[in-house]
Amino acid sequence: GRAMAAVRDVEIDPEGTFKYVLVLLQRPGGGEQRHIVRGTKAAEFHNHIFEKVRPEMEKLGYECKCLGGGKIDHNSKDKKIRVFGLSTGYGKADHAVTVEILKKVYTDYEITWSDDKK
Repeated sequence: GRAMAAVRDVEIDPEGTFKYVLVLLQRPGGGEQRHIVRGTKAAEFHNHIFEKVRPEMEKLGYECKCLGGGKIDHNSKDKKIRVFGLSTGYGKADHAVTVEILKKVYTDYEITWSDDKK
């Protein structure tokens, strides 16, 4: 379980609005599993994020599955994060799950989600 613990729950840009994906990591054979959130302005498409994460995680011995995507609006000044939208390729992530993961890291933030497109 140590390697999995070394994988950060959340890696997102510190500011702005950008695409994100919700990824399920699991050990082959169905051992431990967990969800991680990855998002960045550098990604023009959701698959750019997942295609960068997957080889990194496979090197650590995990199978990866993209559970969908959306957008994150990160306002670090007001300590607010809004999760919304969807991925055309992967479908909509379960934003409620994403919010729970974000809350573990951004403990003093107001974090909300909606099915709004914008």
